[in-house]
Amino acid sequence: MPKIKMPKGTPSIDMTPMVDLAFLLVTFFMLTASFRNAEPVTVETPSSISDKIIPENILMVTLDKDGRVFFNLSDPEARKEMLNNMLQKYKIGLSAEKIEEFSFMSTFGCTMQELPAYMNTEAAKRASFPTQGIPTDSTKNELLDWLSFAATAAGNTGRTAFEEAKLKGGEPKMEDFKPKFILRVDSKTLYKDAQVVIDVFRELNLNNLNFVTSAEAIPVN
Repeated sequence: MPKIKMPKGTPSIDMTPMVDLAFLLVTFFMLTASFRNAEPVTVETPSSISDKIIPENILMVTLDKDGRVFFNLSDPEARKEMLNNMLQKYKIGLSAEKIEEFSFMSTFGCTMQELPAYMNTEAAKRASFPTQGIPTDSTKNELLDWLSFAATAAGNTGRTAFEEAKLKGGEPKMEDFKPKFILRVDSKTLYKDAQVVIDVFRELNLNNLNFVTSAEAIPVN
């Protein structure tokens, strides 16, 4: 009995659903991604072999090579609380729109008197804003006030996040939600300038201070 030959055909795959899915994913990431704000100062940190990464809920002071001081607080709600306290103390006015913008900014650095003009400057041009940074001298130590209000605000938001994590179940550790204090210093900064900032941390009893360094390979024997 002769064998029946089955007709051979070239299989085809409809790629339309895959293309649609790809475009949906691209659209999703475009709409949900948050772009990192431009930093107004660039520093070259010294290298080390530390493998720790920068944690969440941070307060970071940055010194550039000229010794100018800049500041950053990572949590938007804490930034807003900190700023409102500073505006009240120094009797400076900012619009609600500028306060909201400030809460999502990155590192900043200027005097309180310069802050309205600094906020009215385009984000891309703030790196060239004419300022000596945040004052740290004994007669006008604005850094001390920024740090003090920031530590309180970050502590408040940290406790709130801890309570929310507890409600979701699990056993969160309060230590993971406490604010972390970081000092980032350019490798060309004079030691005396860094010492002034360290003394401000000590004055506020913020002694658990971490230093930012660049990654360096561990030497192999």
